[in-house]
Amino acid sequence: MLYDLQRLTTLVDDAKKNSQKRKFTQAVELVVNFKGLDVKAPENRINETIGLPHLIGREVKVCIIADGDMVIKARASGADFIITKAELDQYAGNKKAVKKLASQYDYFAARTDMMATVGKTLGSILGPRGKMPDPILPQANIEPIVKKYKNAVRVKIRDQLAVRCRIGSEDMASKDIAENIQAVLAAIERKIKLDQYLSSIVVKTTMGKPVKIR
Repeated sequence: MLYDLQRLTTLVDDAKKNSQKRKFTQAVELVVNFKGLDVKAPENRINETIGLPHLIGREVKVCIIADGDMVIKARASGADFIITKAELDQYAGNKKAVKKLASQYDYFAARTDMMATVGKTLGSILGPRGKMPDPILPQANIEPIVKKYKNAVRVKIRDQLAVRCRIGSEDMASKDIAENIQAVLAAIERKIKLDQYLSSIVVKTTMGKPVKIR
C-alpha cells in the first residue's frame, strides 16, 4: 500500500489548520484504527521501535544498562542515563525507584550478559509498560543504537484495536511529518494486513480535529 508523500503533506497541513493555537507547541499524532483484528493472538500484537527519518519534536531519553568499556562508549554516544552492574543491584526490591526510572526514560537497552539480572530487577515494572531493554552485544557500537532511539517512536498493539503515536510537532515542516507517517505505516503494514484489517487512519494535533488519511 502506497501513501503519496504530497497528499500526506497536504493532510498534515490540514490537521494544523484545523487546530486552534495554544500556549504550548502541540504534538502531531497518528492514529490507526483496526477492525476484525484478534488482538489476543500473539502474531497480531505489535511492540516495535520504529526508526524515523525525522525527530518527533520532543526530547527522547535513553537509558543504557552496561558495564566495563560499554559504560564509556555509552557516555560518549549521548545516552541520557547509564546504570552499571553495581548500580543495578540497588534497584532490587525498590519498586518506587524502578517506577521513577520507567517514567523518566523512553527507551532502555542492556548488555546481553546482564539481561537476566535486568529481567529480575526491572522486568515487573518495565515489562507491562512495553519498555523492556533491548539486548546489546558487548562488542556492539553503541552510538548508532542511541541515535536510532533518539529518532524513533514505539508502536504498540495490545488490548485495543488501534495504534496511536506521536509523529511530530506542529512547528515541524509538514513534509517531514509526512515522511514520519510513511515510516510508521510501512512498519505496521509489515506486521498487519492493512487491506484486510484497516478501519481508518487519521492525523491530528493534540487538541485539534482529526483529518482522515484513509
